[in-house]
Amino acid sequence: MRTLVFVWFALLSLSLGAQTYPSRPIRLIVPFAPGGSADLVGRLLAQEMSASWAQAVVVENKPGASAMIGNEFVARSAPDGYTLTVGTLGPFAVNQTLFDKVPYDNIRDFAPITLTGISSHILVAHPSVPVQNVSELIGLATAKPGQLTFASSGTGNATHLTFELFKAAAGIDIVHVPYKGGGPAMADLVGGQVLLSFASMASAVPFVKSGRLRAIAVSGRQRSALFPDVPTVEQSGLPGFSSEDWQGILAPAKTPADVVMKLNGEIARILALPEVKAKLAAAGFDARTSTPEWFGQFIQAETLKWARLLTGIGIKP
Repeated sequence: MRTLVFVWFALLSLSLGAQTYPSRPIRLIVPFAPGGSADLVGRLLAQEMSASWAQAVVVENKPGASAMIGNEFVARSAPDGYTLTVGTLGPFAVNQTLFDKVPYDNIRDFAPITLTGISSHILVAHPSVPVQNVSELIGLATAKPGQLTFASSGTGNATHLTFELFKAAAGIDIVHVPYKGGGPAMADLVGGQVLLSFASMASAVPFVKSGRLRAIAVSGRQRSALFPDVPTVEQSGLPGFSSEDWQGILAPAKTPADVVMKLNGEIARILALPEVKAKLAAAGFDARTSTPEWFGQFIQAETLKWARLLTGIGIKP
């Protein structure tokens, strides 16, 4: 009898917890510096969630160690739905293969909530680089092996891996310069401290539009609506080349299922808003959502896929 009463009270507590959640501010960790696509998506979600739930959703940037600092913080936080992270391809599907030690398990230590979207990257060059297309870039890099540089928003991040795949496909040597996020990488690229990048659309758009960077090619399977005149890498002469980034929201493992589902429903509602979709599309981000179960299976599949690719081309941190 006492066991039944205990179970009843436990179920009642869970139900009441979901009804009252959120009852205090939520921390949304972006494990990169401000200015990149993860930061953009995180701040849009935080703004809409704060207004809808009448509770502050505070974005905190915790960059460093290829996003492992911010994600470890979330993995070690209380599993109550009040600490979340913006997960991306690098930290959640690549770090596990790329690094010997990762301070969290990307499957065991997190509760997936939903995919938020997919985006291509754009190959951009500082105007001082005398190339207009992929063929000319390959020619220049072949003539000057190890003398050109490319920026990424962190080792193992999609901006890094896309360029490594490009190097392997083209058979060229360009030196990697990692940063703690898309914002710092873009600042040095525009300033000419580094010369090239497969940047996120969100960070590159204003500089390409203003002429401070030159757009060379798009990494995905299709041209971007933002730059319809810019060909894909595949169209530029590297058959079969395609690389796309993804993002999603995750909580610490053991977060109550009803809290996960409440977050899932709210994020799906926000990403379906026409004004939100328009803002994300303007940054080259294709908003998509999923069930928590699908997102978890997707992360596992991506981890296996990138493990094979990384091993095949021998990328080291």
